[in-house]
Amino acid sequence: MLRVLCLLRPWRPLRARGCASDGAAGGSEIQVRALAGPDQGITEILMNRPSARNALGNVFVSELLETLAQLREDRQVRVLLFRSGVKGVFCAGADLKEREQMSEAEVGVFVQRLRGLMNDIAAFPAPTIAAMDGFALGGGLELALACDLRVAASSAVMGLIETTRGLLPGAGGTQRLPRCLGVALAKELIFTGRRLSGTEAHVLGLVNHAVAQNEEGDAAYQRARALAQEILPQAPIAVRLGKVAIDRGTENIPTRDRLEGMAAFREKRTPKFVGK
Repeated sequence: MLRVLCLLRPWRPLRARGCASDGAAGGSEIQVRALAGPDQGITEILMNRPSARNALGNVFVSELLETLAQLREDRQVRVLLFRSGVKGVFCAGADLKEREQMSEAEVGVFVQRLRGLMNDIAAFPAPTIAAMDGFALGGGLELALACDLRVAASSAVMGLIETTRGLLPGAGGTQRLPRCLGVALAKELIFTGRRLSGTEAHVLGLVNHAVAQNEEGDAAYQRARALAQEILPQAPIAVRLGKVAIDRGTENIPTRDRLEGMAAFREKRTPKFVGK
């Protein structure tokens, strides 16, 4: 049975600096809370941009990058869980309306920032879990693929659908999907832009667990939190080293960043990531 959620502190916004979008006036698009009691060690990132179905816009990306940078230095974070505050949606992908207003050069810079964001998620020293209670399309699925574990509601819909819009997955999906499913199946899904239900994704191995959606619309989150609770009793250094070993073997993220992250963890200092 799931334990009653107990908060160490309420949702806490981490405002990104020097940005402007529709979220600037309506509150933070990324919020954080750490759980307490028997769930101490689990930290949740809430994606909350209802006006754009959690689309990856400039403010959203900036706030998430800043949040990850701060949490990466917090040794109390033993599991990081990504969830949505928008019912029926995990993340709808890149903000194409915002992108239409960008120059070609600005688009290139933004895509590089998206890739950096996904690498930062993949490089996070503690285990990460994506709770997919709704649509996870394009960049939204790429965000989930950057996490270590994925839990989906059976009714959730996901896919790298960029080819249906004359685009390509630009934030690591063309690398992480083949590592997850194999080259042939990843090519089929990307070439066709096919959308999968949570149940279908579980059969293919794209998500670790698929659960029937509940009335509250947070069944995937509840299962993801239970999974996080299973990780908590394990020795943190062993879990983190296990993550390093697995990711190094599968080349999930830059090996130098993984080794630097673990050295910093052992030496209690801030890591110096180099990226690709």
